[in-house]
Amino acid sequence: MVIDLNADLGEGFGIWRLGDDLALLDIVSSANVACGFHAGDPVTIRRTCAAAVDRGVAIGAQVSYRDLAGFGRREMDVDPEELCAEVLYQLAAVDGIARAMGGRVSYLKPHGALYNRVVRDPVQAAAVVDAVLDYDASLPILTLPGSAVHAAAAEAEVPTVTEAFADRAYTPSGTLVSRREPGAVIDDPALVAERAVRMVVEGVVTAVDGSQVRVDARSMCVHGDTPGAVRLARAVRDGLLEAGVAIQSFA
Repeated sequence: MVIDLNADLGEGFGIWRLGDDLALLDIVSSANVACGFHAGDPVTIRRTCAAAVDRGVAIGAQVSYRDLAGFGRREMDVDPEELCAEVLYQLAAVDGIARAMGGRVSYLKPHGALYNRVVRDPVQAAAVVDAVLDYDASLPILTLPGSAVHAAAAEAEVPTVTEAFADRAYTPSGTLVSRREPGAVIDDPALVAERAVRMVVEGVVTAVDGSQVRVDARSMCVHGDTPGAVRLARAVRDGLLEAGVAIQSFA
């Protein structure tokens, strides 16, 4: 059994720092680098990409709505052409910096509200896929199984990689519980590790109503901004390795 372990990184801005990127880069196999629209800035992107290259960690462009004030977690109605252009802009910027540091962007992952929107909205999902087509149709998109972006990508022959979330609660339909709801984020390292192992080994996760939801994932996410993110990520990694699961980037 093999699984990729990804985390959202580079989410500082200016003098403001969020999370411990260097510590997480020693744990994960893929880094979702903020592109400057929900967090991140040129210096932060450069430092994060350089550190990822030094550690052999795959770099992904974590694209989002243009929403610094809301950390990209406010849903927006954006014209599809505009959304496509903004995703393309973010992808090209981070890939350019990554290449200057000796690496490259090897996948794309929407962030926050955009991630959840393209799970169910075929119009915005198609706009994200169109941006990948414009830039490099071989780049995989990280998404939930059965999402609208998964369907749009399949139609356009753009690859997708399904992921699961170790530190987020699930609804009975297999989507993520809104962060506005209590219990949406799980911060107990032992519980997060247990859920991650079960998702990988058994292919199931317990939803908020107690039902068992099927999970088919090639990548496991631990959020870099969750309180105690480094402890959570290390617990997940240790739990997976103890269960005989190898950690390796899909890229």
